Amino acid sequence: MKITRLTTYTEETANRIRELLVQLSRSGKDRGEIPREWFDELISSPYHDMLLALDDNDKIIGIATLSIIMGPIVRKNAYLEDFVTDESVRGRGIGSKLWDAMLDWAKEKGCAELNFTSGQGREAAWRFYQGKGAEIYDTNFFRKTI
Repeated sequence: MKITRLTTYTEETANRIRELLVQLSRSGKDRGEIPREWFDELISSPYHDMLLALDDNDKIIGIATLSIIMGPIVRKNAYLEDFVTDESVRGRGIGSKLWDAMLDWAKEKGCAELNFTSGQGREAAWRFYQGKGAEIYDTNFFRKTI
């Protein structure tokens, strides 16, 4: 198993990433294909990356999508948008290796913190994060469609 960054687009890669995102969120299956332009922007941006966990046959078995967020007071931080391992490999340490790679990515980018949200009802994910030393904040998440 190895961790790498997404550097090229292929239809096969796009389909596999979508399969994993559907496992992460039921709403993912209703959103259709991920546009190639999204991949092109992600790959070319110095502020965003997708980390891929690959098995010994180079099949994608986990992903993490990261971005840099900057504020004038709060320093430069990393934000984790998507983090999922394939259901067939959960409990085998793949998530921990991706987690470590995310922290390395954030350090390379000069970030002070890794911020993320995790929805209600995701007790296993919460236990994972707490086991990695992440703090849970009592906050509300808001979303406004534009």
